[in-house]
Amino acid sequence: MANVILIGMPASGKSTAGVILAKHLGYNFLDCDLAIQGKTGELLHETIARIGNEGFIKTEEFVNLSLSPDRSVISTGGSAIYSPAAMAHFGQLGRIIYLKVSLEKIIERVHGEDLFLRGVVMRGNCETIEDLYKERCPLYEKYADITIDCSDISVDGTVEAMLATLKE
Repeated sequence: MANVILIGMPASGKSTAGVILAKHLGYNFLDCDLAIQGKTGELLHETIARIGNEGFIKTEEFVNLSLSPDRSVISTGGSAIYSPAAMAHFGQLGRIIYLKVSLEKIIERVHGEDLFLRGVVMRGNCETIEDLYKERCPLYEKYADITIDCSDISVDGTVEAMLATLKE
């Protein structure tokens, strides 16, 4: 099996479920946010503050396009879907799974968190998590090979659903 690429909203479980999925598959795990931090030498929010949202998106695209892993579960940053080139690259690397989570669950999971400190790109007219959800969900759906609704299942349930779908 080729790589497995996880996309979805911030707090959808890409990194958490991704690590467990990688262990089950005997794959490596690659977190794109950490790859960006390794490239820039700073935290995501520091990079966004320094070069702005559009500059960050270009940096993210550059890092994502430089990836060529084998037998890996790749957790993308939530904003990776803003780059058609990066998403085409991920499509060539493996199967893209969208971890779909309801807006209500996302709000519950990020409640009280500062989205800026989390390194979330809020571009254009996006000022709230609701705005971000409305803008990004159609893009996640566009690029997904597989969609798993994990709004009401545990992390283990999400991993089980991914494993079952990947075996099909």
